[in-house]
Amino acid sequence: MSFRTIPSTAALCLLGLTAACSNGTTDPDTTATPTAQGPASRTTYPLTIDNCGHRITFEEPPSRVLLLNGTSVAEVESFIALGLEDRILANSQSYGVSDDPEMVEKVAALPTGGLSLNENAEVPREQVLDLAPDLVISTWAGGFDAATGSATRDQLDAAGINSFVTPVNCAYGDPAARPEDQQRYDAQSVESSFELLYALAEIFDVPDRAAAHVERVRAELADIAEAVEEVEPVSVLVVYPGMAMMNNNGLPAVFAGGLFDDIVERAGGVNVFAGRTGPELADINVEALATADVDVLVIGLFEEDEDGDAYAQDLFERFPAWDASRTGTYTTVSDSFYLGPLNALAVARIADAAHDLP
Repeated sequence: MSFRTIPSTAALCLLGLTAACSNGTTDPDTTATPTAQGPASRTTYPLTIDNCGHRITFEEPPSRVLLLNGTSVAEVESFIALGLEDRILANSQSYGVSDDPEMVEKVAALPTGGLSLNENAEVPREQVLDLAPDLVISTWAGGFDAATGSATRDQLDAAGINSFVTPVNCAYGDPAARPEDQQRYDAQSVESSFELLYALAEIFDVPDRAAAHVERVRAELADIAEAVEEVEPVSVLVVYPGMAMMNNNGLPAVFAGGLFDDIVERAGGVNVFAGRTGPELADINVEALATADVDVLVIGLFEEDEDGDAYAQDLFERFPAWDASRTGTYTTVSDSFYLGPLNALAVARIADAAHDLP
């Protein structure tokens, strides 16, 4: 089997997302993500917040929201989790595959505003301004970089349009990011997904919805943590074969660092390439994979027509020395392994594959 590739521009965005979650091997004692906290009370308007050092004032809850692509689904799925679909004017985020059986249909039902992406997988400046949204959301700071053909935050301000970057990614795509934003970016975890929900909840005055979702997910994670508390951690390799363009050697893209390591750890595992940076992951070769200690293989799915079972069998044949190859131990994930409201699903799937939970 030859691994399918994705367009190079989209792959570069995805490589950036991987790097965003694995941007170095900093001291965990100084960069651990703090527990996300929700709004203390209902929102009072006008609301002024700091977002990546950019002050934004909302006179009322936004009602014409444009979601930029950024090769992400974190933002659109967070809107759906909070019941904010009716606030979306145009959505450009979609993978066509999800670990939530209802998510693909829900995303497909959202308006797209006739948007088309440019060669950088972003919505062109002219399209954004023509739609006249009252809020534009990007998963990364680079989504507002003129070099990608996007509208800048200053241009949106001049047009009376607010802009917002997912908080944990303020340093992603911004070479002049504040130290606190860089630290937050380097220490991504499941808590970062909660932080996004809480930030949106404050803007749209739906704190109870965010609190209910986070409380439910925390309970699910606590149950898994209790189930794996006494088990011996196993070595877990996470690859996305459909993103082979991200690997300089044509191999499946390996996901590690930050949020990815946190998900694996919560499942009672250790990521085989834990703490590796984006460039290091891109340079992983056949020898590195062949000599890796792999007890559990996790196959990531990016597009709806991908066959996770076939991908797994192909890798088992190519790397027979893995314990996972001898035991046939693997599972599949898709969007739940990324930033977003579905992380507990990834933790549960990996934990079950690793430890055969009841």
